[in-house]
Amino acid sequence: MSSVLGLIPAPYSALYASTKHAIEGYSESLDHELRPFGIRVVLVEPAYTRTSFEENLARPDRLLEIYDSARAGMDVILRKAIEAGDAPEIVASTVLKAATESVPRRRYPAGKMARQVSFLRRFVPASAFDKSLRKQNGLPV
Repeated sequence: MSSVLGLIPAPYSALYASTKHAIEGYSESLDHELRPFGIRVVLVEPAYTRTSFEENLARPDRLLEIYDSARAGMDVILRKAIEAGDAPEIVASTVLKAATESVPRRRYPAGKMARQVSFLRRFVPASAFDKSLRKQNGLPV
């Protein structure tokens, strides 16, 4: 299980995004190793999903005051995004599809936003993508 954060950077979520980037690379490598045995490794990449994700985030042991304002802003953005996110059933349906296809693709974006992010990441110039990401997250452009 990956995430669109395995494809894009996530301000103030470096630890989570880095684990998803690692899963992407590991899964791609493993797919090449296992394919000769008839085994495929695929990635399911949801975006925001209506779950209790934000309530279970790891928090630093010691909060730095300099991040208080940015942290509060990102908490609001994350809560709103999750509230507007896909139903968990969309992700479950995508997992089922990925697991049962006779000729699986490597990546399965789960939900509308995940498909959009995947598409944009491939075809929008990095500078424009970065500017949009910063704007959406309330960061200086």
